[in-house]
Amino acid sequence: MPKVATSLSNIFTALDRSSSTALHRQLYNQLREAILSGRLSAGTRLPSTRELAGELDLARNTVLNAFDQLYAEGYLARRVGDGTYVSKELPDDLLKVQRARNVQRHAQRDGRSISRWGKAVANVSVSPGNYLGPPRPFRTGTPALDAFPYKLWGRLLAQRWKESGRVMAPYGDSAGYLPLRKAVASYLSATRGVRCVAEHVIITSGSLHALEIIARVILEPGDAAWIEDPGFLGARAALMAAGARVVPVPLDADGLNLASGISRCADPRLIYVTPSHQFPTGVTMPLHRRLALLDWAARSGAYVLEVDYDSDFRYVGSPLPSLQSLDKNGCVIYVNSFSRSIGPGVRLGYVVVPRDLIRPAITIKSLMDNGLPWLEQAALAQFMREGAWETHVKRLRQAYEKRRDALLVAMKTYLPDARHSDAAAGTHVFVKLPEDILSAVKVQMAAMKEGVRIYPLVDSPAWLFDHLEGHQRSLLLGYAHLTEDQITTGIRLLARCVRGTDAFA
Repeated sequence: MPKVATSLSNIFTALDRSSSTALHRQLYNQLREAILSGRLSAGTRLPSTRELAGELDLARNTVLNAFDQLYAEGYLARRVGDGTYVSKELPDDLLKVQRARNVQRHAQRDGRSISRWGKAVANVSVSPGNYLGPPRPFRTGTPALDAFPYKLWGRLLAQRWKESGRVMAPYGDSAGYLPLRKAVASYLSATRGVRCVAEHVIITSGSLHALEIIARVILEPGDAAWIEDPGFLGARAALMAAGARVVPVPLDADGLNLASGISRCADPRLIYVTPSHQFPTGVTMPLHRRLALLDWAARSGAYVLEVDYDSDFRYVGSPLPSLQSLDKNGCVIYVNSFSRSIGPGVRLGYVVVPRDLIRPAITIKSLMDNGLPWLEQAALAQFMREGAWETHVKRLRQAYEKRRDALLVAMKTYLPDARHSDAAAGTHVFVKLPEDILSAVKVQMAAMKEGVRIYPLVDSPAWLFDHLEGHQRSLLLGYAHLTEDQITTGIRLLARCVRGTDAFA
């Protein structure tokens, strides 16, 4: 029995044929708004272009032009022999923005108003896009799920569940499960040189949760906070939500440019940095810059928030010591998570705080969540105590190095004119397309049709980076979750998209 398409009669307002806006653009705008507002939900089957043209009394080419734009931007998807559907892989950040706008409009109609900071962050992206469905080339932030020891993890969960009767009744420690805090402190001391004991470690639901706790402890509304430019979207959003005056500080070959930061704002309360593998450019901050940053922070009274997200995955030489390991004045706050090794869905991370921040940070966290779920913390603590964690990280490092090598070989073969960042560490590379390409965004649209996901830097308002040469053609490629064959195929498809778009000079 053939599937019946959803009627769109209640979707459209009248198309204005006297308007200076072309009819295909009006049609595109109304369909896009219907998708973002949820009136056309993911998976909805649409009428054919011929049917819709007849229903709206339009030329079929008008409808085709509108649909083609929606295909390119990922709102619609074709199924061969089955018609056109609203995509099931809609950019989640766009949907969140639309819902925030709807909440604000409803509140205003009802005589209510959200806070000034709520309005400020309502339209701020937290990530470059969280796309549903199976991982595909070249999504960032997704680990090698095929390399995780699921049977062992399941056994540990089952063992700890047997103990749940006596631990689920009372509230847990707001700072986190103590055996896990001890295991984290021991691991960091041995591998990253972090100076800490369990008392300094607070378990969080990820790095953004840690940043939100620290921002509430340290920042007053209007306080200045430096962030790397370009840098992590979520950091900017979290600091803005805390009422900070966010100051983007340009990068140079050694990472965050200290002199430029001082000239822009000489009194930051907080400095956000990713020194071991800067996100997104991959720059590593050398020792002389690290020491200069720590010296200036100590003299100026600023705290330094070190996010060490990719520290376990270095392929050349030994892992670099953390910035916190060099700190003699108690001004560095160290943040990391298990997202890059176990998976973001586990929602476990940690923050290591100086002694003077321990009590207020734990109190703030208790007001936010009053403790995280116990079972996953207990299983992870045992996973680390048994040595399975270090074995898993070692295997990941070996797998990621092979996948990185496959990516570099494929780029040399199929995209020889593109330039990439230092790939000595991490799970993504920062790429600049050939100089005759004007727009990475146009390449992104073409790539989505091929099942390839890339992340142009200019696709987000959180990256200002006017100082960054070639930023219009810069993008990120994540490779950790892909096999070597998938990487080669993905780069070949991307190369075809690069040479098949109208994004040339």
